[in-house]
Amino acid sequence: MIENKKPKIAISIGDLNGIGIEIALKCHEEISNICQPIYCINNKMLKKASNELKIEVPKSFEIFKTKGEFEIKPGTVSKKSGKYSYDSFLDAINLANKKEVEAICTLPINKEAWNKADIKYKGHTEVLRDYFGEDAIMMLGCSSMFVALFTEHIPLKKVAKKIVEENLTKFLIDFYNNVKSDNIAVLGLNPHASDNGVLGDEEIEIFKAIKKANKFLDKNIFKGPLVPDTAFSPNSRKNHKYFIAMYHDQGLAPLKALYFDESVNISLNLPIIRTSVDHGTAFNIAYKNEDINTQSYINAIKEAINLIHIKK
Repeated sequence: MIENKKPKIAISIGDLNGIGIEIALKCHEEISNICQPIYCINNKMLKKASNELKIEVPKSFEIFKTKGEFEIKPGTVSKKSGKYSYDSFLDAINLANKKEVEAICTLPINKEAWNKADIKYKGHTEVLRDYFGEDAIMMLGCSSMFVALFTEHIPLKKVAKKIVEENLTKFLIDFYNNVKSDNIAVLGLNPHASDNGVLGDEEIEIFKAIKKANKFLDKNIFKGPLVPDTAFSPNSRKNHKYFIAMYHDQGLAPLKALYFDESVNISLNLPIIRTSVDHGTAFNIAYKNEDINTQSYINAIKEAINLIHIKK
């Protein structure tokens, strides 16, 4: 049982060739006021990064010593940096699984670097899904709007075949059980939500899943399928806070256009709490001491703390 007044949160450090470590160092004082962060990085790599950035490591910067050492090459896709970011993430997961921390927050990885390191996963959510054997749900957003993704990092040509009534029904019910909202919008796949079959038949599967999930929950929770090109209009956003998109860019393009700097990534339907920044490694500005927007990271920490309180 964790007895600290401030919740303990493990921070996986992300790709050290990117902006993650700079965000962690610059925000340490602010987030230490609301939680007890434990950074999954060892002393040697921390010193290398701080020297490169010319930022002094705060005295209260508590670490969990993720093993490994390599030369930091700012803005570079690197096999070694990819492997280290993966190991840092696994250490954070293990700390949460052993109840040594109450949540984890992840800084950005580079998917190409993971691929170079022969890591079979394309992102954090896939790792969590495999680790816990649970159907983790990827939800992104902020207090104004949240978007959940039915399919994630797969080629667009494969999306239509993934839309199957049984699988989507389970997804909808699991999503409701995590967010407990009585008004959730579900997007169609095709333009105009197919115009009653003129432009495709995937909406039949979506409609059946909505009907079946609502019947199971004995409430009219899920609305749709909504026409995708108007689903995120101002009027629609007045009526809905939670949206379920059929594929990655369908949901994330409008979200990032509207709330890029403040959105966070949340993994639902898991035995642990995990939040993340909703941006990439920004290799183009890494280690250049430019003005970096840290709002997504601050919001991710705050959302983790909020979920900890809800869970209690």
